[in-house]
Amino acid sequence: MRLRGVRKSQNVEDRRRRGGGRGVGLGGVGLLVVLAIGYFAGIDMTPLLENATAPQQSSAPRELSDEEQQAGAFSAAVLGTTEQVWDRVFQEQLGQVYQPPVLVLFSGVTQSPCGGASGATGPFYCPADEKAYLDTDFFATMARQLQAGGDFAAAYVIAHEVAHHVQNELGILGEVNRVRQRVSEVEANALTVRLELQADCLSGVWARNVDGLLEPGDMEEALNAARMIGDDHLQARAGRVPQPHTFTHGTSAQRAGWFKRGYDSGEIRVCDTFGASRL
Repeated sequence: MRLRGVRKSQNVEDRRRRGGGRGVGLGGVGLLVVLAIGYFAGIDMTPLLENATAPQQSSAPRELSDEEQQAGAFSAAVLGTTEQVWDRVFQEQLGQVYQPPVLVLFSGVTQSPCGGASGATGPFYCPADEKAYLDTDFFATMARQLQAGGDFAAAYVIAHEVAHHVQNELGILGEVNRVRQRVSEVEANALTVRLELQADCLSGVWARNVDGLLEPGDMEEALNAARMIGDDHLQARAGRVPQPHTFTHGTSAQRAGWFKRGYDSGEIRVCDTFGASRL
């Protein structure tokens, strides 16, 4: 992805110099289990990991490594592209004004109005403060543990969380959350799958509208990342038999398919997963 010269967003809150917690870390299947039931289910698994990771809190400020500085600059640039795209798309397709979210970069652990955030939960969007939370170490986890590396795959992660903000701006996120509170767990999971697949589709809309920044292989990186984080793939990688009634993000084929649908069209209207009879 060609980001040289791209305007970096000012809507970034960098908490990584504040210290934070770092654990021993989990390897192999252990980490995949955490990712499967934590990040991809949107649940904070930190309490279950305290003994395994032994995080140590520190209030002392610290310097960022070169790798962390590069990840921060990359994230700000990608966020800048989402602002430019959604400003234009909201105006042209909806006749509305887009209000961008803030991206919080953290290291180890942090707090949000939606609960504790940690590297174990992975990136997530909190509608209560309209902020997306990201431990930039997750980019390395994607590449090493999930075989979903590449700069555009990392950009897709940010774009997906921004897509949840788009849903929030459109009133979709709040309405779905209200309905989920009134139905069974299985029904709530099914609604969550549609919500997540819509975010994948909206990520594809973003990708189509930054087409001038794409390089050969970028789309393959994004589609591969979508496949690698499908519920069926993650549960299988974690040594479990995939159970569709527990899915909260959709299968690999569904995630890649809806991302491509958004990319092929570039139109918000094609992302109506709630009106789709078949996902």
